[in-house]
Amino acid sequence: MSNEQAKTDLAEILDGFADQMRTITRLQQERAALTASATVSGKRVTVTVNADGTVIETRFGSGIEDLDYPEIAKAVTAAAQQAAAEVARRGRDIMAPVSQNRNRLPKLTDIVPGMPDLTKELAIPEPPVVSTAPPKSAERLGGFQGATIDTEQPRRGGATDSGW
Repeated sequence: MSNEQAKTDLAEILDGFADQMRTITRLQQERAALTASATVSGKRVTVTVNADGTVIETRFGSGIEDLDYPEIAKAVTAAAQQAAAEVARRGRDIMAPVSQNRNRLPKLTDIVPGMPDLTKELAIPEPPVVSTAPPKSAERLGGFQGATIDTEQPRRGGATDSGW
């Protein structure tokens, strides 16, 4: 390969990389603006989450007084989980072109003769599925629980399956 050809190839790679970075930036901005809402329990509980799945609004509709506290707690949890799943799906859809573009770019091994292919070594492994089970459920007690962070001092009672 001539020196001029190598310079041309490198310039094309750098242009492709710059395009990819602009695309990623644009798509990340689109993703950051996402919200999703889910409504459950006969339209009595609606939860809205942001792109990270963080609850940003909880609304109770008419008839909420017909539910007891454990039912409201379960409804809020279910709505938040549904909204978070939806915003995650939409976020993956938005970011899908990044993977497609990455596959079209030439590999370093195509340009530099003798360069080892490190694709598998540099690949980010798929993260494990995150549980949506409650804190003291059998699913969580049977496996790795991870660290928990209490943002409030422990109180007596609270909304649980067993009541207040």
